[in-house]
Amino acid sequence: MSKIDLIAIIGPTASGKTPFAAALAHRLHSEVISADSRQVYRGMDLGTGKDLADYVVQGEPIPYHLIDIADPGYKYNVFEFQRDFLSAYQSMRQRGLLPILCGGTGMYVESVLRGYRLLPVPENPTLRQQLANYSLEELTQILSRYKTLHNTTDVDTAKRAIRAIEIEEYYAHTPIEERSFPQLNSLVIGLDIDRNLRREKITRRLKQRLDEGMLDEIRQLLSRDLTPDDLLYYGLEYKYLTLHVIGQLSYDEMFHQLETAIHQFAKRQMTWFRGMERRGIHIHWIDATLPLEEKIRQVEQLAGF
Repeated sequence: MSKIDLIAIIGPTASGKTPFAAALAHRLHSEVISADSRQVYRGMDLGTGKDLADYVVQGEPIPYHLIDIADPGYKYNVFEFQRDFLSAYQSMRQRGLLPILCGGTGMYVESVLRGYRLLPVPENPTLRQQLANYSLEELTQILSRYKTLHNTTDVDTAKRAIRAIEIEEYYAHTPIEERSFPQLNSLVIGLDIDRNLRREKITRRLKQRLDEGMLDEIRQLLSRDLTPDDLLYYGLEYKYLTLHVIGQLSYDEMFHQLETAIHQFAKRQMTWFRGMERRGIHIHWIDATLPLEEKIRQVEQLAGF
């Protein structure tokens, strides 16, 4: 293919994106830009699956970007991701590197690959007050008047739903000014993992992270002036483990509900990636179970190295 500006590594959770991206960066003497909407938060490590040890390849640390850049409780968004991605990307290009984007947050990845032009959305205290006493079901109905709900993470909690309504209301009444974002010639690699194997790896990884102290991580966060609602906002591990810590779910209820939620999340990720293909992004799917060297060889071949 013609000269590429970016290699993007995507795939559902537990497909092995991070070790693959780090190994590829090692081979290409490059660096990795994370496209994970929760790994931006400091102190949220086990629950977001940072696996920072994966960024050490053959004893050499691989530089990474957009991890640990925000405090827990902050609501990082896709506009800020685009801005921060561009800063890291331009720095790497100026140093003669080929950036490697790695992550499973479909909207973040697509915002870069398709060059979304976005506006930062400020908080609307009046609207928040008006919506404060609505149930999650009522908020979901309100949000559905603005758009078709493809991504249920918008209505995972009342706080998320209110923020989503706030964003849609802002866009409905604010002229969208064009904001320059480079059109990148990207090689997009998807890691294809068998559904049953994916489920097996998700369950095994969940047990491992619980053994490593994921509940202690939740307790530590709650001891730092964060409220349960603050953590519930981030969904998945932070939702179900927090509900267990505050006594609303037993350990077994927490484990089984969280396990199911992660399986559903992985399915939604794949739905988003298939949607990206329908929207014109060509994804080269590679068998996730292949040895690292073989996966790297296939990428080098596709990139024309």
